[in-house]
Amino acid sequence: MLSYVLNLATLVCINAVLAITLNFIMGYAGIFSLAHAVFFGVGAYAAANVALHVGPSLLLAVPAAMAAAAVLSLVLALPALRVRGEYFVAASLGLQVLGATVFAEWKGATGGLGGLIGIPPAQLFGRELGDPAAFLALSLACLLMVVGLTTLLLNSGFGRNLQAIRDSESAAHAFGKNVAAIKTLSVVISSALTGIAGALYAFYLGFINVESFMLDNSVLVMAMVIIGGTGTLLGPIVGALLLMLLPSLFSYMSFLPQAEIGAIQQIAYGLAMVVLMMLRPGGLVGSARSGR
Repeated sequence: MLSYVLNLATLVCINAVLAITLNFIMGYAGIFSLAHAVFFGVGAYAAANVALHVGPSLLLAVPAAMAAAAVLSLVLALPALRVRGEYFVAASLGLQVLGATVFAEWKGATGGLGGLIGIPPAQLFGRELGDPAAFLALSLACLLMVVGLTTLLLNSGFGRNLQAIRDSESAAHAFGKNVAAIKTLSVVISSALTGIAGALYAFYLGFINVESFMLDNSVLVMAMVIIGGTGTLLGPIVGALLLMLLPSLFSYMSFLPQAEIGAIQQIAYGLAMVVLMMLRPGGLVGSARSGR
């Protein structure tokens, strides 16, 4: 039972990092992206390759994961210089489909459909973090670090510029803000921090393949943000906790057909989003705090 709780708590922390980083551009800059799973995957594959071919030190793997995700994000950020709204969503969807295809076909770096196996346990300052409790502590520390860094950014002038763009991009441009540069930088920062979650995921499982980085994973992370509350610091964490706990709750309901648990989960996610949009459009946290 303890192992199960530690496993669930670790996955909640990793998914909370994903939700926070998506909320950084979605909730505060008004940039809706369906390619978040691609940056998650790039971070995971980069960290895995460093661990397999160089060494399992987090001090090497995590910066590599962040750098790889940040560089790729420029592919998504460049369209952000010219388009907005639904056009950016379409561009991110294209990148998601392209990224998943590359993950499945590029056997040299990703292992193709078979994925990468035998990823060694993470090491920090020469200490191996193979114990589940130690890795949970690492994941929690990374989550707190991302929350702290995000809070600092949002309370700075850069954060206020992001929110100005979200509220009215035309008005922000009229006041002399470099909208294109701010949007690009926000996507790069979000993607780099997403790389941290990718590195944690790769080390934690010891195996990764394309199945973890498909479109449905991007949609799931977006659901975490929307259900928890966009434009809030606590909302993405609440959303990640709720959507990670739901599968566990369903698995304990013996009256449900076990073969259909996956479909039931998807239905539950969809119903939750529909009900929230009707009753609490700002999300569980957002509607209570900001009324948005």
